[in-house]
Amino acid sequence: MQASVHFSIMGRKPHVVVVPYPAQGHVAPLMKLAYNLADHGVKVTFVNTESTHVKVMSAMPEKFKEESPISLVSVPVELDGTDAKEFVESAPSFMPAGWALEAAKKMDIKPAAFVPFGVANLALVLHNQMLIEAGIIDVDGIQMKDERICLSKKIPAWNKNELLWSFPGNPDTEKFMFQHFVRKIAENVKICNWLLANSFYELEPSACNLIPNILPIGPLFASDHLGTYAGNFWAEDSTSLSWLDQQPPRSVIYAAFGSTFVCDQQQFNELALGLEMVGQPFLWVVRSDFTNGMVVEFPDGFTKRVEKYGKIVKWAPQEKALAHPSTACFFSHCGWNSTMEGLSKGMPFLCWPYFTDQFHNRSYICETWKVGLRLIPDDNGIVTRHEIKTKLEKLLSDKDIEANSLKLKEMARKSTSEGGSSFSNFISFVERIKQ
Repeated sequence: MQASVHFSIMGRKPHVVVVPYPAQGHVAPLMKLAYNLADHGVKVTFVNTESTHVKVMSAMPEKFKEESPISLVSVPVELDGTDAKEFVESAPSFMPAGWALEAAKKMDIKPAAFVPFGVANLALVLHNQMLIEAGIIDVDGIQMKDERICLSKKIPAWNKNELLWSFPGNPDTEKFMFQHFVRKIAENVKICNWLLANSFYELEPSACNLIPNILPIGPLFASDHLGTYAGNFWAEDSTSLSWLDQQPPRSVIYAAFGSTFVCDQQQFNELALGLEMVGQPFLWVVRSDFTNGMVVEFPDGFTKRVEKYGKIVKWAPQEKALAHPSTACFFSHCGWNSTMEGLSKGMPFLCWPYFTDQFHNRSYICETWKVGLRLIPDDNGIVTRHEIKTKLEKLLSDKDIEANSLKLKEMARKSTSEGGSSFSNFISFVERIKQ
């Protein structure tokens, strides 16, 4: 569950080969890193599997393909990263876990690991042996006790069934994820020259202090040189921004749940009707496979009723939408990329996590940073329209959350500005690979 970056010196210009795990949430931040490296005079080759390469190239405007400062190439492996267990079971015959880092080491190329989730969850992974020895989890990662796991008083504790590798109700998948991802990450970290993270020290100081060699270089931002972004699996709907231009300042609810979030028709209806009931402008990203792969069907009359204040798109230019002065809050699944993008734009969050690290990210957002509220499902596991309406209205009127969100925005800005912690880490990293 980590991506890799490899370096070789070609003449006086270093050459970076970037190899991401083939999923949107991994390709996206590594693509941002790739463009930032190119901006600093580094040659970059970005290697995707064939199926991922096709998605990325299809979503990219022609102008961008012609002017891209990095090389986008593919390897002939037809693997789909949407089903983690299926991918991991298929991958070893083509590309054994950790193959890229191990191959780089054998060829005397300096390897770096890139962590696309938070530093706290990496600390949890790296402490897995300690947790086993303490009897907190067994050798397959299954929790032995019905209690929260705490690494530090200043890091939110992990609830039962909300670990990075948790798949409640599916112990076989949970064991598989633990053995093939968690244990492997711990091994890979040991052979890397650098360990990079899309986070910043001031955001997770206690977690960073648990991993002495970590280099937080985030938040990573998309390059604005060509007016678009190259890491998407779906084409961005540019009408989102012109629609936002027509809305009042701080009025729009931006609702987007990442690349893998799915729900059934009943839950989808509650979500749609909850957004409608608030009566404020909303920009809602609805992928074509949003409802368990079925054709998306909106409640009867919904699209007609909300056409004057609701905008629905299949994929949005998220960073620009979050940065837009009309956007008031972020209704999110709390994936780490979305979390970092929302924080850096000063957004209050309404949190609806789906799986893996998203639950812990929610704990950070609501309990530690105090920049969001959580949705509570009913006794049947459904988040009702009334819960959505109530929490959105509460979020939009909470001045403390708004103030905390703006503080985090400024903290993120400082970290990536000249002299800031992430800026200094990144420059130091670039200088090291140029030596």
